[in-house]
Amino acid sequence: MTHQSPTCTLIGAGLNGPLLGMGLVQRGFRVEIYERRPDMRLVRASSGRSINLALSTRGIHALSQRGLWDDMRKIAIPMRGRMMHAVNADLTFQPYGKDENEVIYAISRADLNIALINAAEKQGIEIFFQQRCVGVDLTSGALHLRSEQDGTLSTRTSEVVIGCDGSASAVRAQIEKQGNFRGTEEHLDYGYKELTIPGVNGEHAMESHALHIWPRGNFMLIALPNVDGTFGCILFLPFDGRDSFDELNNPAAVLQFFQSYFPDVLPLMPGLVESFFGNPTGGMVTVKCSPWHAGGRALLLGDAAHAIVPFFGQGINCGFEDCTIFFELLQRYGDTPEWEHVFAAFERARKPDTDAIADLAVENFVEMRDRVADPGFLFRKKVELALEARYPRQFVPKYAMVTFHRISYALARDRGRIQDAILSELCDHIGRIEELDWGKADQLIHKRLSLLDLAS
Repeated sequence: MTHQSPTCTLIGAGLNGPLLGMGLVQRGFRVEIYERRPDMRLVRASSGRSINLALSTRGIHALSQRGLWDDMRKIAIPMRGRMMHAVNADLTFQPYGKDENEVIYAISRADLNIALINAAEKQGIEIFFQQRCVGVDLTSGALHLRSEQDGTLSTRTSEVVIGCDGSASAVRAQIEKQGNFRGTEEHLDYGYKELTIPGVNGEHAMESHALHIWPRGNFMLIALPNVDGTFGCILFLPFDGRDSFDELNNPAAVLQFFQSYFPDVLPLMPGLVESFFGNPTGGMVTVKCSPWHAGGRALLLGDAAHAIVPFFGQGINCGFEDCTIFFELLQRYGDTPEWEHVFAAFERARKPDTDAIADLAVENFVEMRDRVADPGFLFRKKVELALEARYPRQFVPKYAMVTFHRISYALARDRGRIQDAILSELCDHIGRIEELDWGKADQLIHKRLSLLDLAS
């Protein structure tokens, strides 16, 4: 069957699709969304595929622009810092920011997705579930769909198709067939397994305003709080080799592994074995590609264009910032835009930053699984905060630039490298803040770092 074409057709009703759709509707466009999965409000999503999210400034800004943040924060929990768990159960807390206002928010992916779907439908967006995109004719605009219920094929003609359909994007698969396409997919040799720490009479079993990390050198366990008193936990391990998923192939091996490396959390996970073998082992991929668009007919946005690994907590924030930048460009190009110009400008504006955060996310994996437990690293973090306090517009920690400001990811990466070099020069031969050479710090910072615009 063939339907009348709306102005914009979005593929994917995950997190970016509904948010993008709402912004388009608010600008007078008609929007339809096609989603291959069932309606998650009616069919409970399979467990083990919904890593808890960390919302920060970029994502919050995008939600605020759509008037959604006040409602979303009701299903989110502020996290003030990292709580590191040593093997002997000693705890070390490292604040994320310079004060209590610099926090990130833990939120359930499913809860956020459902809230966005509800909000999108209230604004008149029609979402068609269990409709898989199996092809896009980038010349005619024909969109080919297959029902996941009965296999029925259908075709509709669309003026504009925007792929918000994730790292395995069907829309990207079509753009790839163009002769000028360049792309890479880099898979980590690590996987992840989702686990749960249940609540105790509806209360959290650990500190609820922290992201908990059990760093163990080559692997780690993390836990993020949920509003229902549970913690969503994620175990990151190599696929094979020593201390890997390949070795944990029976209940006894799993229990022994947790007893050896995570003894304090084992009593908090009565359903560990069942969850470990019941939930799938997920993989992680970094996607970089170009172009993100096919003329003015189709565009990639979010993970479809630039999937990243989750170790900087920026996947959702980066995708939501895509929406922010896209709407700024629409505003610039007017009510009847030349889509090809908008799409090309969008890629020019975003690709340097999405490449940068992809690299930073991989780098941060090493920091989280290993360096956060190192006394030297923790000391450098204290020095970072001291330098930020004295030079608030010049020395802003890399984590803060990425998480608490809307500074370009590429600029944050580049300044972060300069600041790391400054920290090495200042910290390598001292062990206390009182020993810091402030004269040298002043010279290095004024010579190497310009003033930052922190207004945004």
